[in-house]
Amino acid sequence: MIPKYRKLFNEQFTEEKYQALKEDIATDFNYAPTFRLAETPFFISKELKEQLLAGCNDVIALIQQKNFKELTDKALELNSIVPNEDNHSTFIAIDFGICEEDGAVIPKLIEVQGFPSLFNYQINLFEKFKKQYPFLEELTPFLNELTPQEYLENLETVLCNNHPKENVILLEIEPEKQNTKIDFYYCKRDLGLTIVCVTDVIKKGKQLFYKNEKGKEIQIKRIYNRVIFDELDLRTDLKLNFSFSDELDVEWAGHPNWFFRISKFILPLLKGKYFIETTLLSDLKEIPTNLENYVLKPLFSFSGSGVIFHVKREDIEAVVDKELYILQKKVNYLPIVQSPDGKVKAEVRMLCTWKKEDKAPTLLCNLVRLSRGEMIGVKYNQDKDWVGGTIGLFER
Repeated sequence: MIPKYRKLFNEQFTEEKYQALKEDIATDFNYAPTFRLAETPFFISKELKEQLLAGCNDVIALIQQKNFKELTDKALELNSIVPNEDNHSTFIAIDFGICEEDGAVIPKLIEVQGFPSLFNYQINLFEKFKKQYPFLEELTPFLNELTPQEYLENLETVLCNNHPKENVILLEIEPEKQNTKIDFYYCKRDLGLTIVCVTDVIKKGKQLFYKNEKGKEIQIKRIYNRVIFDELDLRTDLKLNFSFSDELDVEWAGHPNWFFRISKFILPLLKGKYFIETTLLSDLKEIPTNLENYVLKPLFSFSGSGVIFHVKREDIEAVVDKELYILQKKVNYLPIVQSPDGKVKAEVRMLCTWKKEDKAPTLLCNLVRLSRGEMIGVKYNQDKDWVGGTIGLFER
């Protein structure tokens, strides 16, 4: 999207640099990410950046509405409710497919998540890219003119909320087995948070504890939640000493209820140039005859699981819980990244945090996924058309 930098990068790219980039990441923790890393950043033009920001502002405006909780209470009725919900989400991730409409490039909203993403990995990925391609110093992945130090300070404030770091944990299901564990490792290294498995949490009354490296019990006062309920529900083999539905003396950095409120559930509520025609299946008056132009998605799945891209009438008719699915019109992803052997499609995830006392969230950074296939997402990283995850860079 920025011809100058695309040409410069492609001229300097070598397979040796790509391998060195991956090895540099693997050296930090003697571990290589299990998801594929794309060979290149995505260079985002000023025009596309302005569109992405405009789309984000429209999404945020809906979330800031005084009646937003009332609009999304149904999402909680369809799922497990966790007590002590806060006033607003701690995180917002806003996914845009880079598309073509009427011959012009335009971002189209694919998904919104009230859940954290790879906040710590992305800032480190940018540093790794700069080692191999020093000219990238001219660009930035950050929004609001943030410096890397300010970015980390924002994350620390949001995650800890003034609690001592030993009382704040990153909580996950068997974190050492997760596809995104590289992000957990950077969080521990850069922010000093302890990574804890849900099965290692100890409950005493309303308080939760974990054991530190010396075996001492430490009270948990705030949880950086990375647990997906979809996965938790499937893991009937796990034995937890507490329940998310318990009344607990603990704060949440990412209260679980917001995963359901800010989700595909709100897509039908969003109207405008950056949004796609989306209908809750329970509100569908008749099944379209041109289903080849639609995709069927479960409301609360993660990383693309359960999505039916080539929808048939019988797929819709077979859905029992129609309140849990949406029918979304397909968009025309534009192959926009010029690689040495053809063009590649892109999806940009804009990453926001929302401090407890702030009136609005702060746009911080981004994550980009590249693919040659019909669908884009980490769930499809074994697909032959999957290119990988990377970072988007803006002109300063």
